[in-house]
Amino acid sequence: MLLHVEVQNAVAKVTLNRPDVRNAFNDALIQELTAWAESVHPGGPLRAAVLSGAGKVFCAGADLTWMAKTITYSHEENIRDARALARMLEALNRLPIPLIARVHGAALGGGIGLAAVCDIVVAAEDAIFGFTEVKLGIVPAVISPFAIAKIGESAARELFLTGARFTAARAREIGLVHTVVDAADLDRAVSKHLNDLASSGPRAVAAAKALIASVVSSDADSAAEHSIEAIARQRVSAEGQEGMRAFLEKRTPAWITQP
Repeated sequence: MLLHVEVQNAVAKVTLNRPDVRNAFNDALIQELTAWAESVHPGGPLRAAVLSGAGKVFCAGADLTWMAKTITYSHEENIRDARALARMLEALNRLPIPLIARVHGAALGGGIGLAAVCDIVVAAEDAIFGFTEVKLGIVPAVISPFAIAKIGESAARELFLTGARFTAARAREIGLVHTVVDAADLDRAVSKHLNDLASSGPRAVAAAKALIASVVSSDADSAAEHSIEAIARQRVSAEGQEGMRAFLEKRTPAWITQP
C-alpha cells in the first residue's frame, strides 16, 4: 500500500508511504488517497485526520517515473491525468472533518497542493516549500485554485512565476502554514490542534468548515443568507442545544470525553 492509514481515538493518521521517492505522486497514490478521502462521510466515527509523509520529506510533488511516462501522453490523456489529480485535491478539500498537514523536509509542486487543501498546516521550521513547476516548463495549474485561496494573488504572482523555494517562516507569512515549530516538536504541535478540535462540537466543526466553503464561493447577499441559515440550523440542533446549555450550566458538554 502506498498510503498507510491508522485510526486511533477517532483520529485518522494518513501517511504517504513512498519514502524511497520522497512520497512523490503517481497515479496509484492519487487513486488511494482519493479513495480514502471519498470514504469519509459526515457524522461518521472520525473527528479529524492528520496527513503526513514517511521518511525525510512530506511530499516532493510528482514522481519522476510517472512524469517520464506523461511525456508521451496525448492532450486527451493529459486531461484525464489532470482530472484525477483534481478529483483527489477536491475530495481532500471537502472532507467533512478537519484535516491537519504535518509538513517536514519539503513540500514541493503537488506537495504544496496537498498542504493547501488542509485546514491546518503545521510545519517544521527547516521545511522547504516551492511551486517548482515552471522550472520544468509546466505550470502549477491543478493546485492553483487551492493554493491561491490560501496565499492570495500577490504571493502567487511571485512564487508561481519564479518557482523559487521558500522557508516555513515565509509560508506562514503568506497564509499557507499556520504553525511553525522545531522539527522535534511537530507531533506536540499537531496534538495541540487535535486537542483544541476535540473540545469543540464535532457537528459544529463540520458545519463551520462547510460554512467557510459556502461563503467564499458566494456573493455578498447569498453569503449572508447562508450564514443566517447556518447559525439557525446549528442553534436548534441537539449539539447546539447541548453546547449552549452546558455553557449556561457551567458544565462540560457531552461530546468531551472525561478521563
